[in-house]
Amino acid sequence: ADWPQYRLHVVSENSFPTAAGLASSASGYACLVRALAELLAVEGEVSDVARMGSGSASRSLFGGYVKWDMGVRDDGTDSLASQVAEASHWPDMHALICVVSDHKKTTSSTGGMIDTVRTSALMAHRAAHVVPERMKAMEAAVLAKDFGAFAEHTMRDSNSFHATCLDTFPPIKYMTDTSHAICQLVHQINAEAGSPICAYTFDAGPNAVIFVEAGHVSGVLPRLLAAFGPAACASEGEFVRGRTTRSAEDVLAEFPPGEEASQRGAVRYIIHTSVGPGAQIVSDPALCLLDSETGLPRGA
Repeated sequence: ADWPQYRLHVVSENSFPTAAGLASSASGYACLVRALAELLAVEGEVSDVARMGSGSASRSLFGGYVKWDMGVRDDGTDSLASQVAEASHWPDMHALICVVSDHKKTTSSTGGMIDTVRTSALMAHRAAHVVPERMKAMEAAVLAKDFGAFAEHTMRDSNSFHATCLDTFPPIKYMTDTSHAICQLVHQINAEAGSPICAYTFDAGPNAVIFVEAGHVSGVLPRLLAAFGPAACASEGEFVRGRTTRSAEDVLAEFPPGEEASQRGAVRYIIHTSVGPGAQIVSDPALCLLDSETGLPRGA
């Protein structure tokens, strides 16, 4: 095909907040690269291409549990993603995503990382001594389906990352008081359970991703709703979205704000999701964002 003569419409929609520290760019670029590879009949490694748009996009191409190897070459050509295990290996892994803010963050992930690498001595130590060993430990935890080890490494690495953000000059503060309150609740839940049953992680933003196995969702989610549920009825749709749906009215009825509920209303909504496939090609025309007749975005 004479590709330079072709014209393409690229349409992207995301069910997650954009530029809020929830890897919206990763999912978008992964889908774009997957679609282009299909269109151009490209076979083999493409995670390096996805990485050019967003580093995390290299991982989002795959399903299940994925790692992104740093590589050793100066040109970065060996910095690739690979699958550690398919989703079916540990299908019980769920995530409760507490959206504290769905607004665009003031410091972008890329810009913030450039500043951190340039000014943080802690970052250099983290890259050289912390991340390599933790990658091995995390991979072992996933392969063994050891949630206790997975949880501790996940939370420690999140804390380590945000410590480097604060060590950046000028410092970068992604987490908020609500973010820290979520961390405290997670540690409290785990202490009461006698072992880790949930784990937080924060990317470059204030929003918490709380990992929990399927059997503990029914115990952890109510604790989150009681502490961070809505303070009043909202008309923005479901307060809990995804695999579980609960309206703000329903949450308020079951978990009315108490006198000490200082963080009620601080979380905008919660997304309940789970481990699954990576970028996929869909065959159902109804799922296509382009009109098959005109080639234009639907509704244009």
